[in-house]
Amino acid sequence: MAEKHVKIWYDKEGDYLEVMFERRAGFYRETANPHVMEKVDEKGNVLGFSVMKVSALRDQPLEVAL
Repeated sequence: MAEKHVKIWYDKEGDYLEVMFERRAGFYRETANPHVMEKVDEKGNVLGFSVMKVSALRDQPLEVAL
């Protein structure tokens, strides 16, 4: 079974976290949570997600459907 790699990047100054499952062309769209955007390809397959204002999420876990 082939290994899968996940790219995780955090920008402390921007208070922004990005997690990518695949590096392919796509676009971001909103989710039900105002802190989270999901990156999808043209068929709607999830390629990754981003979390804005990460430091505001200290008191409770973040949960969102992708």
